[in-house]
Formats: sequence, C-alpha cells, structure tokens
Amino acid sequence: MPEEVRPEDSPKKALRGKMALAQVLLLDGTTLEVQLDRKAKGEELLEKVCDHLNLLERDYFGLIYEEKGDPRNWLELDKRISKYLKSDPWKLSFEVKFYPPDPSQLQEEITRYQLCLQIRNDILSEKLPCSFVTHAMLGSYLVQSELGDFCADEHTDPSYLANFKFSPHRTPELETKVMELHKTHKGQMPAEAELHYLENAKKLAMYGIDIHPAKDSEGVDINLGVCSTGLVVYRDKLRINRFAWPKILKISYKRNHFYVKIRPGEFEQYESTIGFKLPSHRAAKKLWKACVEHHTFFRLMTPESTAKPGLIPRLGSRFRYSGRTQYETKRLPIDRQQPQFMRSLSGPKLSSRSMEALGHHQANAADDSKDNKRHTMSHPPSRIPGIESSPGARKDKRPAGGVPVLPTEGIKKAKKEKADTNGVGANESDEEKENRQQKVDSLKEEPSDKKSKSKVS
Repeated sequence: MPEEVRPEDSPKKALRGKMALAQVLLLDGTTLEVQLDRKAKGEELLEKVCDHLNLLERDYFGLIYEEKGDPRNWLELDKRISKYLKSDPWKLSFEVKFYPPDPSQLQEEITRYQLCLQIRNDILSEKLPCSFVTHAMLGSYLVQSELGDFCADEHTDPSYLANFKFSPHRTPELETKVMELHKTHKGQMPAEAELHYLENAKKLAMYGIDIHPAKDSEGVDINLGVCSTGLVVYRDKLRINRFAWPKILKISYKRNHFYVKIRPGEFEQYESTIGFKLPSHRAAKKLWKACVEHHTFFRLMTPESTAKPGLIPRLGSRFRYSGRTQYETKRLPIDRQQPQFMRSLSGPKLSSRSMEALGHHQANAADDSKDNKRHTMSHPPSRIPGIESSPGARKDKRPAGGVPVLPTEGIKKAKKEKADTNGVGANESDEEKENRQQKVDSLKEEPSDKKSKSKVS
C-alpha cells in the first residue's frame, strides 16, 4: 500500500513556506516585484524598494497594506510581514510617511522628486485640496520639470498638456492658465522647478496631515489630523482646534476612545483631558500609533529604546517607532554625486518590474506578544536640546493607556530665559555695549563653583 503524502511534506508546500512574492506599487504608478524570505521583516522589503529607487533618505517613507477593510495601514518595519499579510502575493504601496515641514532641507534631489510624486498623487486623490490658482501653479512646475522651457513653435495650444495629470477636475480654463504660467518658468532646471513645486505645496493647509475620522464629546463628526507639529481637529473641512506637541502632556486610548491630556495654560492651574470617540478599538490604536510615530520622528533626537522583557510581563504595549528620527536623518552623511533618474511627472506609468532578492535576514525567534489595553512609556527618551524641558518632580495620575509626550515643567522658565536673552542690549549705545562686553570678559576669567541649573532631558 503506497505511503500517504501529507500536504506539509509536498515540495510545493515546502517552497511556499520559504519564499514569498511582494508586489509593491511605487509612486510613479509602476509595480515592483520582489522575492524575499517569508520570514522577512518589513525593514528588509523597504530596504529593497529603496535600493531599487536609489534612495538614501529612506526614513521619510513607508509601506502601506490593506487589512480588514481598512485600505491604509502602515507596515511595522521591525515585525514579520507575514504577521499582517496572509495571502500571496503580498500587495503593498510605497508612500511618504513623514512629510518634511521644509522640503528644501532634504539632501538629495531624488528624494524631493519622490515627494513631488506623493504630493501629485495626494492632489489627484483629493486628499490635498487646492484652489484653482494653486492647481495651475503646481501644474506649471510639473510641466517645466519634465518638458523644460516653453517652446512657442511646439506648444501652440494647451493640447501639449494632455498627458499631464495635475488636477482631479481639469477644465480648459485650468489648462490655459497652466500654459501661461509655464511660459514664466523659462530657464528653470528640473530640480529647481521641483523645489518651487514643493515650496508652494508645503503651504497648503492639508499638507502632510494624516486624517482619522472621529466624533467629539457631543457626537459631532470631526476629523483628527496628525502632522509634524501636533494634532489638529477639523469640522466640516475647517480647522477648529490645534494641539501642538509642546502643549500635549500625554496621549492614550482605551477601547474606542482616544484621549489627549493638555498642559495647563498661563492662567490655569490644572491639566485638561479631551476625549474623542473613534469608530473602533482598532481605529483608536491606529491613531495612537500615528501620534507616537510622528512625535518621535519630528521631536526626538533618537527613538525610545524598547524595554527588554523581564520576569514580570509588562502591561503596556511594546510598540515603538523603530526607524531614524528626522534629527538623525538630516545628519546622515551622504557622499555621492546626485543620482541620475528618469522623471515621470506627467502621470502614472502602467508597467511592472521585478527584482531578485538580495539576501535573507535571520528570522526572529521570539514571538510578538499580544497588545494589552494599557499602553505606557517605560522611561522618557532623549530629546532635542532647546525644545524640551528638564524632567520635573511633579507626579500626575495616568489614565489607562497614558503615554507622556513631553515633560511637564521648565517651559515657563525657558521662555523667561529666552526673553531675557533677547532683551539684552536692544537699546544700548555703542559705548554701553563696549562696557557691558568688558564686564562679561572679566566674569569669564573668574572661577565659578556654581553648577549650571539648566539640564536637558
């Protein structure tokens, strides 16, 4: 009697267990196919995509996947991809995750080009609303970047703009305006035109805003937006409130509710907590993660290290932002010539490319622990000097899920010291300034036993 072959022993099953095919939709509309180990983590796939695109400033970007009806979920790069994507092939999208407040500070031209593609897609999907004038201005810079200078012999009418996608609602009036503005950009190189594009796009109200639908305490529909500067509240497409990161003490979620604790104002004595209702527990956690990641990336020098598991299990979440911060990314040493690349700002290109796997990372043997309902930071991370205060001795009660965003004391003292510094010498004459400088020089020569009271956390 022939021996029965079990499914797990079949060669096809064994092959499926080792390798996986990932299909990544790029910002120019093409699809990149990557073969990688089924146990690979998200950072390995992102690294392969960035290698294909020749990107070094990689921490502004991320990978999006669809899960349980939610089309936009950021892949956690320090976790296995197979934890989130079960069916083959793995389908993801490569997008900008952290929009730089000042795109001119990006070191490489190719990074700015990818940001241009992302903004173009945001405009076409109406995620980034624009006025008629802004549509025309941004469209003219896209045309200048790809076509170059306006040529009266070739560009006799707006029909030469037919292949360019710069607005979700095109009209003959808009095309005529784009053509007129294109004439004024004569002499601009592609990189210069793209920089002008980004400088205009960053001024838009919804630039870099990650929107999350919610309800306020009265049950009114609102949108919560997470961005580089903090948390923004919108109602009927109008901004009604804004919580900057320095004013937020902690963020937390419990079930399907999201809480923001605000530090007291100048004439207030106690903190205030504002709650919002999200559609589900998953949505509340997603918003909480977005806040943690944006705060870490834009406000901290280095990410908070994950606490090592001890004998007693922690009740809080182990989720932490795992990449480089903007502070680290801006100081990334890049020693190479500007890479050459083809521009495709006229519209998405429907093609597919494949890339062989570059290697396999070792699998992580430890299984990820399940999330608990309470999420807290284990210890305060290092912070950027000049924007954070020293740790205070004041203690406050944390609600379940409390996550401290900034320390509570020292803000007023820092403002006062800054005001005193700015006010010195404002109305002094040249003789008075010289006398004051002599006093300062004499003080520098005297030894001092006093220690500085300024301490940066």
